[in-house]
Amino acid sequence: MRSLIRCLVLAVSAGFVSASWAADAAAAGSSAADPSAWIRRIHEAVAYGNYQGTLVSSVGGVVSSSRIAHYCDGRQQFERVEMLDGQNRVVYRHNDVVHTLWPTQRVAVVERRDEVDAGPALLRVQPDARVFERYELRAEGEDRVAGHDATVYLLQPRDDARFAQRLWVERRSGLLLRTDVLSSDGRVLESAAFSDVTIGVKPQPDVVLRSMKRLDGYRVLRPTLAPTELAAEGWQIVPVPGFVQVRGVRRSVAAGESEHDDTVLQAVFSDGLTHVSVFIEPYREGRHRAGQTAIGATHTLMKRHDQWWVTVMGDVPMTTVARFADAVQRRR
Repeated sequence: MRSLIRCLVLAVSAGFVSASWAADAAAAGSSAADPSAWIRRIHEAVAYGNYQGTLVSSVGGVVSSSRIAHYCDGRQQFERVEMLDGQNRVVYRHNDVVHTLWPTQRVAVVERRDEVDAGPALLRVQPDARVFERYELRAEGEDRVAGHDATVYLLQPRDDARFAQRLWVERRSGLLLRTDVLSSDGRVLESAAFSDVTIGVKPQPDVVLRSMKRLDGYRVLRPTLAPTELAAEGWQIVPVPGFVQVRGVRRSVAAGESEHDDTVLQAVFSDGLTHVSVFIEPYREGRHRAGQTAIGATHTLMKRHDQWWVTVMGDVPMTTVARFADAVQRRR
């Protein structure tokens, strides 16, 4: 569902401290001498805060919304995400255990996911000290989002391999309220924001846990995700400069989910802010068709590699996606 917001993975490098950033950090209650503490505060607000609201996204001219509830009890995280537009779907998460329910079809997918995948992307902030090797941070003043005061920042890429992102950060809590993904000429490719949000709500983990246990009458699919290394699978991918691999898994298709007994290899690469995924699976005549698509900031390229099928997808320019696709090499 494109109603979920793009991933924001934020950090401060030791070599980047601007006067405006330090002033904003001080205004938010952090030490101006340690701006990295303010970024860690954003991470804590997103991952361990208690809040609920409505997220609205605009992608390729299509507007959609999701109702979000995020609770934290100690270090335990709980989420409920209900899609308000299109096909009825509800996602429940307890730490890395995720239940995705389609009530109309009475289908449930139960799986374990790490923070690269789990939950709405706006709610998955991870400090990463590499991000300012590829982006320059610029403070752009103050604004209001969903009734909350926010500081606005621009993350401007240092090359043409990635998109710029503008973000609105709630001044008191550090919660991310809005994100825009921008093209090289400044156009907004996609935007997502809370239209309403309440920060500091009372945690209700039982609401999430009870719903995760109510699977009677559902056809339950349990895809298997097994960690793996590209080399062990006979593949090599030299990533675009600035990206490093952060995950590798083999996904076994659940019984009844596909007519073929296939597994899919997925490698995820990150530059500290955005992600590119490379999927490799056996080629099927009549099932796979080469091509490329662009929806908002997400670009996808599909091509045949001998008896294999390669799909590359990421919130990066098509030229970057193509470079990843060309870098896929079979080693055995």
